Amino acid sequence: MKATQRNHPWLRWLLAALIVPPLVAAFFTAACNGWVLWETRDLVYSSVDDLPPTAVGVVLGTSKNIAPNRPNLHFQTRMEATARLYKAGRIRHVIVSGAQNSRYYDEPTDMMTALIQLGVPPSSITPDRSGFRTLDSVVRVAEVFGETRYTLVTDDFHISRAVFLARHHGHDAIGFAAPGVDLSLSFKSRFREIFARVKAVLDVYLFGTQPRERSRPSHLTAHPPHGK
Repeated sequence: MKATQRNHPWLRWLLAALIVPPLVAAFFTAACNGWVLWETRDLVYSSVDDLPPTAVGVVLGTSKNIAPNRPNLHFQTRMEATARLYKAGRIRHVIVSGAQNSRYYDEPTDMMTALIQLGVPPSSITPDRSGFRTLDSVVRVAEVFGETRYTLVTDDFHISRAVFLARHHGHDAIGFAAPGVDLSLSFKSRFREIFARVKAVLDVYLFGTQPRERSRPSHLTAHPPHGK
């Protein structure tokens, strides 16, 4: 009996070591997600009619296809939403910001092609091929293109983080949420976003993370007009 009692403290420490860290991690994750959503609650729109007009819209990139001959619905909804905003006069110029890793993978070119097919004039589109991450895209809108007041366009689960990062870099940004892709087809992306919001909070408040590339590439000749 005495030996069992002597072992109890060690058992309690072991249980605490196994249980407390996951609980702390879960609480921190929930707190970061809640903070991002709360801070952007009045800055994200889903109705074209309710969205305040801005001169520039920034659509965030994703791959056109998820596999050969399998279109990415997230790409389609973002492009369709952007075209609707342009035609409704809510934005007058579009920056398509994404990654160009090679001539075979070029998100901005794919986005430009899709927007042109949807009726957006080529003269109203400017590519940014160094939008490797959401952070890169929003910071470069101001540093490369000189725009600090704009509308971000992306998925419904992604838009809050994008606006959160933009506002914390001093931009007067609002967001438009593209129609949501069915949960059965977007579960993995939505699940990853939970942890991406945690990283966004850490990037802003702890790490001070900066974009991978801040310069204006030589291939950029067009510039979004200020209030044109």
